[in-house]
Amino acid sequence: MDIYNLDQVIDRHNTDATKYSDLNEKYGRDDLMPMWIADMDFAAPATVSEALVNCFRQPVLGYTTPPRSFWTSITDWLANRHGWIIAPENIDYIPGLKKGLGLCINYFTKPGDSIVIQPPVYHSFRSVIEGNGRTVVDNPLVYKNGNYSMDFEGLQRVIDEHHPVMMFLCNPQNPIGLQWSRETLTRVVDICRRNNVMLLSDEIYGDLVFEGATHIPTASLSPEAAEITITLGAPSKSFNIPGIASAWVAISSPKLRDGFFKWLHASEFDTPPIAAIYATISAYTTGEPWLDAVVRYLADNAAFARNYITANLPDVNVVMPNAGFGLWIDFNPTGLSHDCLNDVFVNEARIALSDGASFGREGSCFVRLNIGTQRSVLAEGLKRLCDALKPHLHK
Repeated sequence: MDIYNLDQVIDRHNTDATKYSDLNEKYGRDDLMPMWIADMDFAAPATVSEALVNCFRQPVLGYTTPPRSFWTSITDWLANRHGWIIAPENIDYIPGLKKGLGLCINYFTKPGDSIVIQPPVYHSFRSVIEGNGRTVVDNPLVYKNGNYSMDFEGLQRVIDEHHPVMMFLCNPQNPIGLQWSRETLTRVVDICRRNNVMLLSDEIYGDLVFEGATHIPTASLSPEAAEITITLGAPSKSFNIPGIASAWVAISSPKLRDGFFKWLHASEFDTPPIAAIYATISAYTTGEPWLDAVVRYLADNAAFARNYITANLPDVNVVMPNAGFGLWIDFNPTGLSHDCLNDVFVNEARIALSDGASFGREGSCFVRLNIGTQRSVLAEGLKRLCDALKPHLHK
């Protein structure tokens, strides 16, 4: 029984939702079905909404000091959900994960430094690095037989050639929706340790891992991993509250932590607004049953979408995720060009998808489709996609 009514369609028009308000600027028309931006269409946990309502009922919304329960809600969550024991003193607030990437770059590296990324990967990795005057070093993932793995030999090669000071790791991987195995993470840590490369681990999708897989926080692997790893996380994706600017950074190593936390504090980057305090505490202390239901729904949506696409477009490869709410779809076997595919999606299917090329050139002729929506909405989007594409195949 769906006690959270996840099948209920919620009309997000006229709410200033980015998925609608940015359509014309991004796709050249505003009459598209938006299945692109990475937020979900489910109502946030009622307990979180109630906590925010109670917050704003206060007659004075003054300066607010985060109570200790704000910090322990995060550390208790990490311990209970992921088995990662970390002291509250090793956690600090950051005003959003992407902003956290920029803060880490500016503190831990200097202009001109090289930073490794593994495309196809979250597009902000590249833009934040380049926008802050650092150099991107690509170590592309290996795509073979419809699945992805890391290129460890390639990683060592680019380290030897470019001498990067930092590597960005996406764990789970976005846009692929892949939770990395313990073995894979251990090998990455070993290479980075031996070569004196800091590891920045984006783990924002870590709570959204499907049954049969387990999220392994990179820093929890070993004391050696904790010594080189900076972890970024947030309740925003997990509990569908990205409009609440709440995220956190976890660092166990005093060498990395102490100066960085002092630097954050000097400019009050580490001061959460009152809404972030209330929402975070409520999400991490009351939201787990809702989250478990959503994770099951997402896994079912992924299977539904794969089966639908396979039945209607047998040449297309769906890379099955084990985490998150993005479905990574490979249209290369159709033989259609990148531009042709995008034209079909936008002007014939009337659907807005995340262009795979935005995650790196390795994503050309791929798309990321957001499955974090009601089953009926997903079915309509898939029907539009398949019906529009079929006439272009096997001409």
